[in-house]
Amino acid sequence: MSTALYVIGGIVAIFIFYMAYTYKRMKDIPNVANSKKIKVLNNKNFKPVIRSGVVLVDFWAPWCGPCKMVSPVLNEIAEETDKVTIAKVNVDLQQPLAGKYKVRNIPTLIMFNKGKEVKRFVGVKSKKFLMKEINAVAG
Repeated sequence: MSTALYVIGGIVAIFIFYMAYTYKRMKDIPNVANSKKIKVLNNKNFKPVIRSGVVLVDFWAPWCGPCKMVSPVLNEIAEETDKVTIAKVNVDLQQPLAGKYKVRNIPTLIMFNKGKEVKRFVGVKSKKFLMKEINAVAG
């Protein structure tokens, strides 16, 4: 029995070390400034923006490492195409919106077409993947 406890203790220690290492690595990723074409959404302007056509909304938080990783991809898409409007919702500041759209993990990207949710992605996605999905909806 004591051998099993040592093994379990070792696994727990490795897991804790790995989580601390991952947190430090993600925390050190610098913030990327938003493109001027990206709309920052709040409770007041959310509905009019998502009703305006094809809109990809990024639900994010400033402390989220994966959110920082997807930000440059969204900036590039915003600058390169007019097929979609890129928008962002800071879940720390807009908790009611995040709750309304059942955002449980971040980054969550929700694509709307004329106000209706048509696609949802969780986690970091590549530019190629997102452009394929945008083209499927926007044509």
